[in-house]
Amino acid sequence: MFRQPVMVFAGSKEFMATAHERALSRQIEHSVFTQDLFSTGNDRDNRAAVKAVRTADLDLVGIAFYGPKNAVDKVLKGAAKHP
Repeated sequence: MFRQPVMVFAGSKEFMATAHERALSRQIEHSVFTQDLFSTGNDRDNRAAVKAVRTADLDLVGIAFYGPKNAVDKVLKGAAKHP
């Protein structure tokens, strides 16, 4: 899932939803991390937990993006680097 370099940004729940929508519309490779994933113990259950919820209702706590820098920068527009 991770490739280098890794940059970490901070954002509100609203920003997470906006960034996720941007990634979907721009077809940027990404992985979502929802609150539900912290109660599962394996990848199969993680995938089922995400699949069970409509995209608009995901309780996003993190997102990993991979793609061309300019495209990822557009998805992350407005985010601040994590301190």
